[in-house]
Amino acid sequence: MTVGRLVLIPALAFLALFFVYPLAAILSESLAPGGAFSLAPFETVLGDDFYLGRLWFTTWQAFASTALTLALGLPSAYVFARYDFPGKSLIRALTTIPFVLPVVVVAIAFTALLGPSGALNEALQAIFGLDEPPIRVLNTITVILLAHAFYNYTIVVRTVSALWANVDPRSEEAARMLGAGPLAVFRRVTLPQIAPAILSSALLVFMFCFTSFGVVLILGGPQFATLDATIYNLTARLFRLPLAAALAVVQIVFTLAVMWTYARLQARSAVPLNLQPQASALRRVRGRRERLLIGGNFAVVFCWLGAPLLALVERSFRGAEGYGVGFYAGLESNTRGELFFVSLSEALTNSLWFAATTVAIAVPLGTALAFAVARARGRWRALADALAMLPLGVSVITLAFGILIAFDTGVLDLRASWMIIVVAHTLIAYPFVMRSVLAVVRGIDERLREAAATLGASPRQTFRRIDLPIVSRATLVGATFAFAISIGDFGAALLLSRPEYATMNVAIFRYLGLAGAERLGAALAMSVVLMLVSGLGFLLIERLRYRDVGEF
Repeated sequence: MTVGRLVLIPALAFLALFFVYPLAAILSESLAPGGAFSLAPFETVLGDDFYLGRLWFTTWQAFASTALTLALGLPSAYVFARYDFPGKSLIRALTTIPFVLPVVVVAIAFTALLGPSGALNEALQAIFGLDEPPIRVLNTITVILLAHAFYNYTIVVRTVSALWANVDPRSEEAARMLGAGPLAVFRRVTLPQIAPAILSSALLVFMFCFTSFGVVLILGGPQFATLDATIYNLTARLFRLPLAAALAVVQIVFTLAVMWTYARLQARSAVPLNLQPQASALRRVRGRRERLLIGGNFAVVFCWLGAPLLALVERSFRGAEGYGVGFYAGLESNTRGELFFVSLSEALTNSLWFAATTVAIAVPLGTALAFAVARARGRWRALADALAMLPLGVSVITLAFGILIAFDTGVLDLRASWMIIVVAHTLIAYPFVMRSVLAVVRGIDERLREAAATLGASPRQTFRRIDLPIVSRATLVGATFAFAISIGDFGAALLLSRPEYATMNVAIFRYLGLAGAERLGAALAMSVVLMLVSGLGFLLIERLRYRDVGEF
Protein backbone atom coordinates (compact mmCIF):
# COMPACT_ATOMS: atom_id res chain seq x y z
CA MET A 1 0.00 0.00 0.00
CA THR A 2 1.42 3.41 -1.01
CA VAL A 3 2.03 6.21 1.48
CA GLY A 4 -0.70 8.31 -0.11
CA ARG A 5 -3.37 5.65 0.40
CA LEU A 6 -2.13 4.87 3.89
CA VAL A 7 -2.48 8.54 4.88
CA LEU A 8 -5.80 8.94 3.08
CA ILE A 9 -7.59 6.08 4.89
CA PRO A 10 -7.88 7.82 8.31
CA ALA A 11 -8.85 11.08 6.57
CA LEU A 12 -11.73 9.42 4.74
CA ALA A 13 -12.73 7.55 7.90
CA PHE A 14 -12.90 10.86 9.80
CA LEU A 15 -15.13 12.43 7.14
CA ALA A 16 -17.36 9.36 6.96
CA LEU A 17 -17.86 9.31 10.72
CA PHE A 18 -18.11 13.02 11.52
CA PHE A 19 -19.55 14.51 8.30
CA VAL A 20 -21.47 11.88 6.31
CA TYR A 21 -22.94 10.15 9.37
CA PRO A 22 -24.30 13.40 10.95
CA LEU A 23 -25.85 14.43 7.62
CA ALA A 24 -27.47 11.00 7.41
CA ALA A 25 -28.74 11.49 10.97
CA ILE A 26 -30.33 14.80 9.93
CA LEU A 27 -32.02 13.11 6.99
CA SER A 28 -33.24 10.28 9.22
CA GLU A 29 -34.58 12.70 11.83
CA SER A 30 -36.45 14.67 9.16
CA LEU A 31 -37.92 11.65 7.33
CA ALA A 32 -38.46 9.28 10.25
CA PRO A 33 -39.13 11.24 13.45
CA GLY A 34 -39.63 8.73 16.23
CA GLY A 35 -38.54 5.87 13.97
CA ALA A 36 -41.55 5.89 11.63
CA PHE A 37 -41.38 7.27 8.10
CA SER A 38 -43.22 10.56 7.78
CA LEU A 39 -43.13 13.64 5.59
CA ALA A 40 -44.92 15.70 8.24
CA PRO A 41 -41.84 17.81 9.15
CA PHE A 42 -41.35 18.78 5.48
CA GLU A 43 -45.08 19.46 5.07
CA THR A 44 -44.91 21.78 8.06
CA VAL A 45 -41.75 23.56 6.91
CA LEU A 46 -42.82 23.95 3.27
CA GLY A 47 -46.44 24.74 4.09
CA ASP A 48 -45.95 27.27 6.86
CA ASP A 49 -45.64 30.92 5.88
CA PHE A 50 -43.28 31.51 8.80
CA TYR A 51 -40.63 29.06 7.58
CA LEU A 52 -41.09 30.08 3.95
CA GLY A 53 -40.60 33.66 5.11
CA ARG A 54 -37.32 32.70 6.80
CA LEU A 55 -36.15 31.10 3.55
CA TRP A 56 -37.17 34.15 1.52
CA PHE A 57 -35.48 36.58 3.94
CA THR A 58 -32.30 34.48 4.08
CA THR A 59 -32.12 34.43 0.28
CA TRP A 60 -32.80 38.07 -0.52
CA GLN A 61 -30.62 39.46 2.26
CA ALA A 62 -27.78 37.27 0.94
CA PHE A 63 -28.32 38.67 -2.57
CA ALA A 64 -28.48 42.24 -1.25
CA SER A 65 -25.36 41.74 0.89
CA THR A 66 -23.52 40.28 -2.10
CA ALA A 67 -24.50 43.22 -4.32
CA LEU A 68 -23.34 45.74 -1.71
CA THR A 69 -20.06 43.88 -1.19
CA LEU A 70 -19.39 43.81 -4.94
CA ALA A 71 -20.17 47.54 -5.22
CA LEU A 72 -17.64 48.32 -2.49
CA GLY A 73 -15.02 45.74 -3.44
CA LEU A 74 -14.72 46.08 -7.23
CA PRO A 75 -13.28 49.64 -7.20
CA SER A 76 -10.62 48.53 -4.73
CA ALA A 77 -9.92 45.43 -6.81
CA TYR A 78 -9.31 47.69 -9.83
CA VAL A 79 -6.91 49.90 -7.85
CA PHE A 80 -4.92 46.92 -6.56
CA ALA A 81 -4.83 45.29 -10.00
CA ARG A 82 -3.78 48.27 -12.07
CA TYR A 83 -1.70 50.60 -9.88
CA ASP A 84 1.60 50.34 -8.04
CA PHE A 85 1.99 52.72 -5.13
CA PRO A 86 3.91 52.92 -1.83
CA GLY A 87 2.43 50.85 0.98
CA LYS A 88 0.30 48.73 -1.35
CA SER A 89 1.16 45.42 0.35
CA LEU A 90 0.51 46.85 3.81
CA ILE A 91 -2.83 48.36 2.76
CA ARG A 92 -3.94 45.10 1.16
CA ALA A 93 -3.01 43.21 4.32
CA LEU A 94 -4.92 45.66 6.51
CA THR A 95 -8.05 45.40 4.37
CA THR A 96 -8.03 41.65 4.98
CA ILE A 97 -8.26 41.95 8.77
CA PRO A 98 -12.09 42.14 8.95
CA PHE A 99 -12.45 38.74 7.26
CA VAL A 100 -10.41 36.93 9.91
CA LEU A 101 -12.19 38.64 12.80
CA PRO A 102 -14.70 36.55 14.76
CA VAL A 103 -18.25 37.38 13.77
CA VAL A 104 -19.07 38.33 17.34
CA VAL A 105 -16.33 40.97 17.30
CA VAL A 106 -17.71 42.43 14.06
CA ALA A 107 -21.22 42.58 15.53
CA ILE A 108 -19.99 44.22 18.74
CA ALA A 109 -17.86 46.69 16.74
CA PHE A 110 -20.90 47.87 14.78
CA THR A 111 -22.84 48.17 18.02
CA ALA A 112 -20.04 50.32 19.47
CA LEU A 113 -20.09 52.54 16.39
CA LEU A 114 -23.78 52.74 15.39
CA GLY A 115 -25.66 51.87 18.58
CA PRO A 116 -27.88 54.44 20.34
CA SER A 117 -24.97 55.27 22.66
CA GLY A 118 -22.35 54.47 20.03
CA ALA A 119 -19.44 56.67 19.07
CA LEU A 120 -21.03 58.08 15.90
CA ASN A 121 -24.33 59.00 17.56
CA GLU A 122 -22.55 60.67 20.47
CA ALA A 123 -20.37 62.66 18.10
CA LEU A 124 -23.37 63.84 16.04
CA GLN A 125 -25.34 64.73 19.16
CA ALA A 126 -22.43 66.77 20.50
CA ILE A 127 -21.81 68.56 17.20
CA PHE A 128 -25.44 69.44 16.40
CA GLY A 129 -26.79 69.64 19.96
CA LEU A 130 -29.31 66.83 19.49
CA ASP A 131 -31.22 65.29 22.38
CA GLU A 132 -31.82 61.94 20.68
CA PRO A 133 -29.41 59.75 18.70
CA PRO A 134 -30.02 60.50 14.98
CA ILE A 135 -28.84 57.10 13.71
CA ARG A 136 -31.04 54.13 14.60
CA VAL A 137 -29.92 51.17 12.53
CA LEU A 138 -29.53 48.43 15.14
CA ASN A 139 -32.14 45.69 14.71
CA THR A 140 -32.66 46.76 11.09
CA ILE A 141 -31.75 45.19 7.77
CA THR A 142 -29.39 48.11 7.09
CA VAL A 143 -26.88 47.17 9.77
CA ILE A 144 -27.02 43.50 8.70
CA LEU A 145 -26.09 44.42 5.12
CA LEU A 146 -23.33 46.77 6.28
CA ALA A 147 -21.84 44.13 8.59
CA HIS A 148 -21.93 41.46 5.87
CA ALA A 149 -20.22 43.79 3.38
CA PHE A 150 -17.64 44.73 6.03
CA TYR A 151 -16.94 41.08 6.73
CA ASN A 152 -16.69 39.86 3.12
CA TYR A 153 -15.19 42.87 1.36
CA THR A 154 -11.74 41.30 1.12
CA ILE A 155 -13.08 38.20 -0.70
CA VAL A 156 -14.07 40.37 -3.66
CA VAL A 157 -10.88 42.45 -3.54
CA ARG A 158 -8.48 39.51 -3.40
CA THR A 159 -10.31 37.18 -5.79
CA VAL A 160 -11.03 39.74 -8.52
CA SER A 161 -7.78 41.71 -8.30
CA ALA A 162 -5.75 38.49 -8.63
CA LEU A 163 -7.25 37.82 -12.09
CA TRP A 164 -7.64 41.44 -13.13
CA ALA A 165 -3.94 42.07 -12.56
CA ASN A 166 -3.08 39.33 -15.08
CA VAL A 167 -5.44 40.52 -17.85
CA ASP A 168 -3.50 41.96 -20.79
CA PRO A 169 -4.12 45.75 -20.77
CA ARG A 170 -3.39 45.95 -24.51
CA SER A 171 -6.90 44.65 -25.28
CA GLU A 172 -8.36 47.63 -23.44
CA GLU A 173 -5.97 50.01 -25.22
CA ALA A 174 -6.99 48.59 -28.59
CA ALA A 175 -10.66 49.17 -27.80
CA ARG A 176 -9.98 52.79 -26.81
CA MET A 177 -8.04 53.36 -30.03
CA LEU A 178 -11.11 52.18 -31.95
CA GLY A 179 -13.20 54.88 -30.27
CA ALA A 180 -14.78 53.01 -27.37
CA GLY A 181 -15.45 55.04 -24.24
CA PRO A 182 -14.42 53.95 -20.72
CA LEU A 183 -17.81 52.38 -19.96
CA ALA A 184 -17.91 50.50 -23.26
CA VAL A 185 -14.34 49.25 -22.77
CA PHE A 186 -15.20 47.89 -19.35
CA ARG A 187 -18.50 46.32 -20.45
CA ARG A 188 -17.30 44.74 -23.70
CA VAL A 189 -13.61 44.01 -23.06
CA THR A 190 -12.71 43.94 -19.37
CA LEU A 191 -15.88 42.55 -17.81
CA PRO A 192 -16.03 39.34 -19.91
CA GLN A 193 -12.44 38.56 -18.90
CA ILE A 194 -12.86 39.13 -15.17
CA ALA A 195 -16.41 37.70 -15.00
CA PRO A 196 -15.24 34.26 -13.71
CA ALA A 197 -13.49 35.94 -10.76
CA ILE A 198 -16.50 38.13 -10.05
CA LEU A 199 -18.81 35.11 -10.12
CA SER A 200 -16.45 33.13 -7.90
CA SER A 201 -16.21 35.88 -5.29
CA ALA A 202 -19.96 36.54 -5.49
CA LEU A 203 -20.69 32.88 -4.80
CA LEU A 204 -18.42 32.81 -1.76
CA VAL A 205 -19.93 36.02 -0.39
CA PHE A 206 -23.46 34.75 -1.05
CA MET A 207 -22.76 31.46 0.73
CA PHE A 208 -21.26 33.23 3.75
CA CYS A 209 -24.25 35.60 3.93
CA PHE A 210 -26.79 32.85 3.29
CA THR A 211 -25.44 30.86 6.23
CA SER A 212 -24.94 33.95 8.41
CA PHE A 213 -25.76 33.37 12.05
CA GLY A 214 -23.91 35.60 14.51
CA VAL A 215 -24.34 38.89 12.64
CA VAL A 216 -28.09 38.39 12.22
CA LEU A 217 -28.59 37.04 15.74
CA ILE A 218 -26.79 39.93 17.48
CA LEU A 219 -27.50 42.89 15.20
CA GLY A 220 -30.79 41.96 13.58
CA GLY A 221 -32.92 40.61 16.38
CA PRO A 222 -35.62 37.90 16.20
CA GLN A 223 -37.59 39.66 13.44
CA PHE A 224 -34.73 39.06 11.00
CA ALA A 225 -34.00 35.40 11.74
CA THR A 226 -32.24 33.48 8.95
CA LEU A 227 -32.51 29.74 8.37
CA ASP A 228 -29.49 29.18 10.62
CA ALA A 229 -31.01 31.24 13.43
CA THR A 230 -34.31 29.38 13.04
CA ILE A 231 -32.59 25.98 13.14
CA TYR A 232 -30.77 27.09 16.30
CA ASN A 233 -34.01 28.22 17.98
CA LEU A 234 -35.83 25.01 17.02
CA THR A 235 -32.95 22.95 18.43
CA ALA A 236 -31.68 24.77 21.51
CA ARG A 237 -34.82 26.54 22.71
CA LEU A 238 -37.89 24.76 21.39
CA PHE A 239 -36.45 21.19 21.14
CA ARG A 240 -38.37 20.52 17.92
CA LEU A 241 -35.70 18.37 16.32
CA PRO A 242 -37.71 16.95 13.38
CA LEU A 243 -38.62 20.45 12.20
CA ALA A 244 -35.02 21.59 12.64
CA ALA A 245 -33.81 18.59 10.65
CA ALA A 246 -36.30 19.24 7.82
CA LEU A 247 -35.25 22.88 7.67
CA ALA A 248 -31.58 21.84 7.61
CA VAL A 249 -32.26 19.50 4.65
CA VAL A 250 -34.01 22.33 2.80
CA GLN A 251 -31.00 24.56 3.44
CA ILE A 252 -28.54 21.93 2.17
CA VAL A 253 -30.57 21.34 -1.00
CA PHE A 254 -30.78 25.08 -1.62
CA THR A 255 -27.02 25.66 -1.18
CA LEU A 256 -26.20 22.74 -3.48
CA ALA A 257 -28.58 24.16 -6.09
CA VAL A 258 -26.85 27.54 -5.84
CA MET A 259 -23.43 25.93 -6.27
CA TRP A 260 -24.65 23.92 -9.30
CA THR A 261 -26.11 27.07 -10.87
CA TYR A 262 -22.86 28.90 -10.25
CA ALA A 263 -20.87 26.14 -11.96
CA ARG A 264 -23.12 26.38 -15.04
CA LEU A 265 -22.86 30.18 -15.15
CA GLN A 266 -19.11 30.09 -14.75
CA ALA A 267 -18.77 27.58 -17.60
CA ARG A 268 -20.89 29.79 -19.87
CA SER A 269 -19.02 32.97 -18.93
CA ALA A 270 -15.55 31.55 -19.54
CA VAL A 271 -13.68 33.26 -22.39
CA PRO A 272 -10.18 32.69 -23.76
CA LEU A 273 -7.71 34.80 -21.80
CA ASN A 274 -4.34 36.17 -22.77
CA LEU A 275 -2.88 36.38 -19.27
CA GLN A 276 0.24 38.45 -18.68
CA PRO A 277 2.58 38.83 -15.68
CA GLN A 278 1.12 41.21 -13.12
CA ALA A 279 4.05 43.61 -13.44
CA SER A 280 3.16 44.31 -17.09
CA ALA A 281 -0.29 45.62 -16.13
CA LEU A 282 0.81 47.81 -13.21
CA ARG A 283 1.44 51.50 -13.69
CA ARG A 284 2.69 54.25 -11.44
CA VAL A 285 0.29 56.83 -10.11
CA ARG A 286 0.98 60.03 -12.06
CA GLY A 287 -1.87 62.44 -12.64
CA ARG A 288 -4.05 64.24 -10.14
CA ARG A 289 -7.07 62.27 -11.28
CA GLU A 290 -5.40 58.95 -10.47
CA ARG A 291 -4.27 60.22 -7.07
CA LEU A 292 -7.80 61.32 -6.27
CA LEU A 293 -9.15 57.95 -7.45
CA ILE A 294 -6.81 55.96 -5.23
CA GLY A 295 -6.91 58.33 -2.28
CA GLY A 296 -10.69 58.69 -2.34
CA ASN A 297 -11.23 54.96 -2.64
CA PHE A 298 -9.05 54.09 0.31
CA ALA A 299 -10.28 57.01 2.41
CA VAL A 300 -13.81 55.64 2.13
CA VAL A 301 -12.68 52.07 2.69
CA PHE A 302 -10.56 52.85 5.74
CA CYS A 303 -13.26 55.00 7.32
CA TRP A 304 -15.74 52.21 6.73
CA LEU A 305 -13.45 49.34 7.78
CA GLY A 306 -11.52 51.13 10.50
CA ALA A 307 -14.28 53.12 12.21
CA PRO A 308 -16.12 50.13 13.79
CA LEU A 309 -12.88 48.62 15.13
CA LEU A 310 -11.64 51.95 16.51
CA ALA A 311 -15.03 52.53 18.12
CA LEU A 312 -14.85 49.07 19.70
CA VAL A 313 -11.44 49.77 21.24
CA GLU A 314 -12.45 53.25 22.43
CA ARG A 315 -15.66 52.05 24.09
CA SER A 316 -13.86 49.20 25.83
CA PHE A 317 -11.77 51.72 27.78
CA ARG A 318 -14.53 54.24 28.57
CA GLY A 319 -16.62 53.65 31.64
CA ALA A 320 -19.03 55.76 33.66
CA GLU A 321 -16.15 57.58 35.37
CA GLY A 322 -14.04 58.14 32.27
CA TYR A 323 -11.32 56.20 30.53
CA GLY A 324 -9.57 53.31 32.24
CA VAL A 325 -9.11 49.56 32.31
CA GLY A 326 -12.03 48.84 34.61
CA PHE A 327 -13.91 46.71 32.09
CA TYR A 328 -10.81 44.60 31.49
CA ALA A 329 -10.18 44.14 35.20
CA GLY A 330 -13.79 43.06 35.70
CA LEU A 331 -13.38 40.16 33.28
CA GLU A 332 -11.80 38.09 36.05
CA SER A 333 -14.26 38.81 38.88
CA ASN A 334 -17.85 37.66 39.23
CA THR A 335 -18.98 40.60 41.36
CA ARG A 336 -22.67 40.07 40.58
CA GLY A 337 -22.71 36.36 41.42
CA GLU A 338 -23.87 35.31 37.95
CA LEU A 339 -24.61 31.59 37.62
CA PHE A 340 -22.91 31.03 34.27
CA PHE A 341 -20.14 33.61 34.64
CA VAL A 342 -17.05 32.86 32.54
CA SER A 343 -13.81 34.70 33.30
CA LEU A 344 -11.44 35.89 30.60
CA SER A 345 -8.77 33.38 31.64
CA GLU A 346 -11.25 30.47 31.48
CA ALA A 347 -12.72 31.51 28.14
CA LEU A 348 -9.29 32.21 26.64
CA THR A 349 -7.94 28.87 27.87
CA ASN A 350 -10.92 27.02 26.39
CA SER A 351 -10.62 28.86 23.07
CA LEU A 352 -6.87 28.25 22.78
CA TRP A 353 -7.23 24.59 23.72
CA PHE A 354 -9.97 23.98 21.17
CA ALA A 355 -7.98 25.85 18.52
CA ALA A 356 -4.76 23.91 19.19
CA THR A 357 -6.58 20.56 19.07
CA THR A 358 -8.38 21.61 15.89
CA VAL A 359 -5.03 22.43 14.27
CA ALA A 360 -3.62 19.05 15.31
CA ILE A 361 -6.46 17.26 13.47
CA ALA A 362 -7.26 19.62 10.59
CA VAL A 363 -3.70 19.98 9.30
CA PRO A 364 -3.00 16.28 8.59
CA LEU A 365 -6.60 15.82 7.38
CA GLY A 366 -6.46 18.77 4.97
CA THR A 367 -2.93 17.92 3.82
CA ALA A 368 -3.83 14.29 3.07
CA LEU A 369 -6.86 15.38 1.06
CA ALA A 370 -4.82 17.98 -0.81
CA PHE A 371 -2.36 15.31 -1.98
CA ALA A 372 -5.23 12.99 -2.90
CA VAL A 373 -6.99 15.65 -4.98
CA ALA A 374 -3.75 16.75 -6.66
CA ARG A 375 -2.94 13.16 -7.70
CA ALA A 376 -6.44 12.39 -9.02
CA ARG A 377 -6.62 12.15 -12.80
CA GLY A 378 -9.15 13.22 -15.43
CA ARG A 379 -12.76 13.73 -14.42
CA TRP A 380 -12.03 12.29 -10.95
CA ARG A 381 -9.94 15.35 -10.02
CA ALA A 382 -12.86 17.78 -10.19
CA LEU A 383 -15.14 15.29 -8.42
CA ALA A 384 -12.60 14.65 -5.63
CA ASP A 385 -12.08 18.40 -5.18
CA ALA A 386 -15.83 19.05 -4.94
CA LEU A 387 -16.44 16.20 -2.49
CA ALA A 388 -13.56 17.28 -0.24
CA MET A 389 -14.99 20.81 -0.09
CA LEU A 390 -18.55 19.75 0.74
CA PRO A 391 -18.40 20.89 4.40
CA LEU A 392 -18.12 24.48 3.13
CA GLY A 393 -21.50 24.02 1.44
CA VAL A 394 -23.16 23.18 4.75
CA SER A 395 -23.71 25.87 7.35
CA VAL A 396 -21.95 25.73 10.70
CA ILE A 397 -25.24 25.45 12.56
CA THR A 398 -26.38 22.56 10.36
CA LEU A 399 -23.08 20.76 10.90
CA ALA A 400 -23.30 21.28 14.66
CA PHE A 401 -26.93 20.15 14.70
CA GLY A 402 -26.06 16.97 12.80
CA ILE A 403 -23.23 16.18 15.20
CA LEU A 404 -25.51 16.83 18.16
CA ILE A 405 -28.20 14.35 17.12
CA ALA A 406 -25.78 11.77 15.67
CA PHE A 407 -23.52 11.34 18.68
CA ASP A 408 -26.03 11.01 21.49
CA THR A 409 -25.98 7.34 22.46
CA GLY A 410 -23.59 4.70 23.81
CA VAL A 411 -19.88 5.01 23.20
CA LEU A 412 -20.60 7.66 20.55
CA ASP A 413 -22.28 10.00 23.03
CA LEU A 414 -20.11 13.12 22.75
CA ARG A 415 -22.63 15.66 24.01
CA ALA A 416 -20.86 16.09 27.36
CA SER A 417 -17.37 16.01 25.88
CA TRP A 418 -15.28 18.98 24.75
CA MET A 419 -14.28 16.90 21.70
CA ILE A 420 -17.67 17.56 20.10
CA ILE A 421 -16.65 21.20 19.64
CA VAL A 422 -13.28 20.22 18.17
CA VAL A 423 -14.97 17.90 15.68
CA ALA A 424 -17.20 20.73 14.46
CA HIS A 425 -14.26 23.16 14.26
CA THR A 426 -12.21 20.63 12.30
CA LEU A 427 -14.94 20.22 9.69
CA ILE A 428 -15.07 24.01 9.28
CA ALA A 429 -11.29 24.42 9.18
CA TYR A 430 -9.83 21.57 7.14
CA PRO A 431 -11.10 22.88 3.74
CA PHE A 432 -9.01 26.02 4.31
CA VAL A 433 -5.97 23.85 5.09
CA MET A 434 -6.62 21.85 1.96
CA ARG A 435 -6.88 24.94 -0.29
CA SER A 436 -3.68 26.39 1.20
CA VAL A 437 -1.71 23.18 0.58
CA LEU A 438 -3.32 22.16 -2.71
CA ALA A 439 -2.02 25.15 -4.66
CA VAL A 440 1.56 24.26 -3.68
CA VAL A 441 1.17 20.50 -4.21
CA ARG A 442 -0.07 21.10 -7.76
CA GLY A 443 3.02 23.19 -8.42
CA ILE A 444 5.59 20.57 -7.38
CA ASP A 445 7.78 19.64 -10.33
CA GLU A 446 7.18 15.95 -11.07
CA ARG A 447 10.79 15.66 -12.20
CA LEU A 448 11.92 16.02 -8.59
CA ARG A 449 10.01 12.88 -7.63
CA GLU A 450 11.31 11.06 -10.70
CA ALA A 451 14.89 12.00 -9.85
CA ALA A 452 14.44 10.75 -6.28
CA ALA A 453 13.02 7.46 -7.55
CA THR A 454 15.93 7.11 -9.98
CA LEU A 455 18.35 7.50 -7.07
CA GLY A 456 16.63 4.65 -5.23
CA ALA A 457 14.28 6.51 -2.92
CA SER A 458 11.13 4.65 -1.91
CA PRO A 459 7.71 6.38 -2.21
CA ARG A 460 7.79 6.98 1.55
CA GLN A 461 11.25 8.57 1.39
CA THR A 462 10.22 10.69 -1.59
CA PHE A 463 7.17 11.92 0.28
CA ARG A 464 9.22 12.72 3.39
CA ARG A 465 12.23 14.33 1.69
CA ILE A 466 10.68 15.98 -1.39
CA ASP A 467 6.99 16.68 -0.86
CA LEU A 468 6.84 17.59 2.82
CA PRO A 469 9.69 20.16 2.79
CA ILE A 470 8.12 21.91 -0.21
CA VAL A 471 4.62 22.11 1.30
CA SER A 472 5.78 22.85 4.86
CA ARG A 473 5.17 26.59 4.64
CA ALA A 474 1.76 26.12 3.02
CA THR A 475 0.96 23.67 5.80
CA LEU A 476 1.84 26.35 8.36
CA VAL A 477 -0.48 28.77 6.56
CA GLY A 478 -3.24 26.17 6.70
CA ALA A 479 -2.54 25.61 10.40
CA THR A 480 -2.88 29.33 11.06
CA PHE A 481 -6.15 29.42 9.12
CA ALA A 482 -7.45 26.50 11.18
CA PHE A 483 -6.39 28.23 14.40
CA ALA A 484 -8.08 31.51 13.41
CA ILE A 485 -11.28 29.76 12.29
CA SER A 486 -11.55 27.82 15.54
CA ILE A 487 -10.89 30.95 17.61
CA GLY A 488 -13.51 32.85 15.63
CA ASP A 489 -16.29 30.25 15.57
CA PHE A 490 -19.52 31.30 17.23
CA GLY A 491 -22.37 29.16 15.90
CA ALA A 492 -21.00 25.67 16.60
CA ALA A 493 -19.66 26.65 20.03
CA LEU A 494 -22.96 28.27 21.02
CA LEU A 495 -24.98 25.18 20.09
CA LEU A 496 -22.57 22.50 21.33
CA SER A 497 -20.65 23.91 24.30
CA ARG A 498 -21.50 23.24 27.92
CA PRO A 499 -21.11 26.05 30.49
CA GLU A 500 -17.68 24.83 31.59
CA TYR A 501 -16.44 24.77 27.99
CA ALA A 502 -17.56 28.27 27.00
CA THR A 503 -15.29 29.97 24.47
CA MET A 504 -14.61 33.69 24.24
CA ASN A 505 -17.32 34.10 21.60
CA VAL A 506 -19.91 32.37 23.78
CA ALA A 507 -18.84 34.41 26.82
CA ILE A 508 -19.27 37.65 24.85
CA PHE A 509 -22.76 36.60 23.75
CA ARG A 510 -23.68 35.81 27.35
CA TYR A 511 -22.46 39.23 28.48
CA LEU A 512 -24.71 40.84 25.85
CA GLY A 513 -27.71 39.00 27.28
CA LEU A 514 -27.20 40.55 30.72
CA ALA A 515 -28.46 43.96 31.77
CA GLY A 516 -26.23 46.85 32.74
CA ALA A 517 -23.41 48.94 31.32
CA GLU A 518 -20.89 46.83 33.23
CA ARG A 519 -21.75 43.68 31.29
CA LEU A 520 -21.78 45.55 27.98
CA GLY A 521 -18.35 46.90 28.85
CA ALA A 522 -17.17 43.37 29.61
CA ALA A 523 -18.40 42.24 26.19
CA LEU A 524 -16.51 45.12 24.56
CA ALA A 525 -13.31 44.38 26.48
CA MET A 526 -13.36 40.66 25.74
CA SER A 527 -14.08 41.45 22.09
CA VAL A 528 -10.92 43.55 21.92
CA VAL A 529 -8.88 40.68 23.40
CA LEU A 530 -10.45 38.27 20.91
CA MET A 531 -9.71 40.70 18.07
CA LEU A 532 -6.04 40.84 19.11
CA VAL A 533 -5.77 37.04 19.23
CA SER A 534 -7.37 36.72 15.77
CA GLY A 535 -5.22 39.55 14.42
CA LEU A 536 -2.05 37.76 15.49
CA GLY A 537 -3.24 34.68 13.61
CA PHE A 538 -3.81 36.76 10.50
CA LEU A 539 -0.33 38.31 10.71
CA LEU A 540 1.14 34.81 10.87
CA ILE A 541 -0.82 33.82 7.76
CA GLU A 542 0.62 36.76 5.81
CA ARG A 543 4.10 36.14 7.20
CA LEU A 544 4.20 32.45 6.33
CA ARG A 545 2.42 32.48 2.96
CA TYR A 546 4.74 31.30 0.20
CA ARG A 547 4.94 33.97 -2.53
CA ASP A 548 1.26 34.79 -2.08
CA VAL A 549 0.39 31.20 -3.03
CA GLY A 550 -2.82 29.85 -1.53
CA GLU A 551 -6.40 29.91 -2.64
CA PHE A 552 -7.84 31.79 0.35
